Amino acid sequence: MVSNLPPERKGAITAALAGGWVADAASLGLHWLYNSERILEVGGQSPEFLPPRAEYYTKGFGYFAHEGKQVGDVSHYGAATGVLTDSLLATNGNLDIRDYQRRFRSFFGPGGQWRGFIDNPTRITLENFNAIERKAVEEAQSGMPDDLSDKQKRILVQKVMPYTRRLSGSALAQPVREAISLTYKEKAIQDAGVHLAETIDRNLVPASGADDMQLPAVSKLPPLVAAHSGSTNLLDVVEAAVRVTNHNDEAVAWAKCAAVLLDGLFRGEPLAKAMNSAIDEAPDQASLKRALESSELNGVAAGDTFGRTCYLQEAMPVSFHILNTARSYTEAIRANIHCGGDSCGRAWLIGPAMAAMHGVGGENGIPLSWLARVTDAATVYQDIESLVGN
Repeated sequence: MVSNLPPERKGAITAALAGGWVADAASLGLHWLYNSERILEVGGQSPEFLPPRAEYYTKGFGYFAHEGKQVGDVSHYGAATGVLTDSLLATNGNLDIRDYQRRFRSFFGPGGQWRGFIDNPTRITLENFNAIERKAVEEAQSGMPDDLSDKQKRILVQKVMPYTRRLSGSALAQPVREAISLTYKEKAIQDAGVHLAETIDRNLVPASGADDMQLPAVSKLPPLVAAHSGSTNLLDVVEAAVRVTNHNDEAVAWAKCAAVLLDGLFRGEPLAKAMNSAIDEAPDQASLKRALESSELNGVAAGDTFGRTCYLQEAMPVSFHILNTARSYTEAIRANIHCGGDSCGRAWLIGPAMAAMHGVGGENGIPLSWLARVTDAATVYQDIESLVGN
């Protein structure tokens, strides 16, 4: 599907996108356990793909968020990445903000498919969707004809809302008119309803996200970067996508940093070059440079130095340290889990980056057995292949 990718890089990018899903699923069992000693006690030297259990969190500080999840499942980070992937697949790899917003709201909102933890930016984004919609409806209602009764106005709003939630632009008029015609045959009332729908549509805004600078701003990027790798407008596309869930300038800056890193690796640049380019976009360049000073992999020490929580100013230097010092995909993912805290969030930068460099199988790539452990693996990997164009 994504035609601007060099054919010789499609295999690496396919591996990279799979690497995010594998890393997230591998980390889920001990996600948000902050005590590294407890992680080592529970998981030993191979802490990946543990079943999520509340008993792990009885010692040391942590938060058990994944009741009901099974080995191989991904976190809410992976679920959100899947939503953006579905949107890209539906739009030939292009970012359609309205389509992405609709899918995000439908998946995570009431009655949606997601069953699991809802993080702060997702919760506030869902609230913002409702607030933006209410404001758009109020603006549209203020311009409705005076000769309509209050009852007619209420019914018209009820008629058009299902369509403004899933259609936009020129696609609105005909189905809205047909829906209204089931109740009102008068052309003037139908015209008022179409105008109402189009006014609501114009007043919906693309920057619907929370004022939040946590990892959801970065974790969804791999499929988007793959779809726009090497394009001159990559960072503009990244910013637009990030502001759907994280309407925060610092979060956008960190996302651009992550996108430049991934784009460089996807295009085959050496890690050092990709990292240097990425650092230029970072809002805290000093922390990333400090993260690169050590030549010995130590995820626990990196967490002690920079922090383990979901905030990007902590997660990005930890991720840079692991990427710079790990020799293999397996080593990187285990170091990330041993670090503790938001390992699933960091997994969506560490996993794709390591897989872009080392591929699948062999001594350094994604273990084949790990690929097979991801829930619904065949569907996940088929979507990746469709997006990349294999």
